[in-house]
Amino acid sequence: MTNLLIDFEDYLFNNLPSSKTFHPYFESALKDMLKAGGKRFRPMLLLSVVKSKNRLLLQNSMQVALGIEYLHTYSLIHDDLPAMDNANLRRGFETLHKKYDEVTAILVGDALNTHSFNLIANSSLSSDIKVQLIKTLSNDGGIDGMIIGQAIDCYFENQLLKLDQLEFLHIHKTAKLIAASLKMGAIIAQYDIELQDKLYNFGIDIGLLFQIQDDIIDETQSEEEAGKTTHNDETKNSFVNLLGLQGAIDSADKLANKCEEELNTFNNSLKQSLEELLLKYLHRHKK
Repeated sequence: MTNLLIDFEDYLFNNLPSSKTFHPYFESALKDMLKAGGKRFRPMLLLSVVKSKNRLLLQNSMQVALGIEYLHTYSLIHDDLPAMDNANLRRGFETLHKKYDEVTAILVGDALNTHSFNLIANSSLSSDIKVQLIKTLSNDGGIDGMIIGQAIDCYFENQLLKLDQLEFLHIHKTAKLIAASLKMGAIIAQYDIELQDKLYNFGIDIGLLFQIQDDIIDETQSEEEAGKTTHNDETKNSFVNLLGLQGAIDSADKLANKCEEELNTFNNSLKQSLEELLLKYLHRHKK
């Protein structure tokens, strides 16, 4: 898994976005949040699924994995904007609207969003596969996925949602892109539809777990520990705000158990390829 992450990082740094114009800093701004690091969780999910079936497809999958990282990074840049979370720190670095200006942050996000689909469309895969990949990413990263989740998150600040509404919010805002990453890996590897759907549903559970863990981090860690702005969810609909810290921890542990059980139902190759990547998210919290 470590080698796969190194390979992806190398590919990313060799394929950073460029914009050859006379603008004094737009090209630098395009690259900043991609170069800043991050877990690369979503592209690694895709590559891990591909690896489990056909390692020979990994190189041709890198451009698609990069497309997912572009799209995810755009969402973080926009999420940090003053109109949304108004965050100062992301991945241990100043957010783009702080380092440059708000217009630059908006346009860099727009550029990474658009270019993510260009990367997939120009990848070295069959046209049929690319159409399926674009349909999946545009659905789960778009109107019926991340966008409506973000809209609900922003609109219902200072209004307490019910648990099923909170889960709807975070399934759409966070979990669907994680689920899409797994499904896209299965599409490239040409796993059957049944397994594609099973991986997608597994991804929804992993995504919810990921979000609960993130809410716990926001409550319990400093900016230096988390590498991003924390204690920023006071007015947000988070699992900690709804359930309390211990309630969120209990929910995370319960969902981690469910995800571990689901992981054990996959074939050995797929299970082994995914479990190292997921291990840190399946840990149980100390009481």
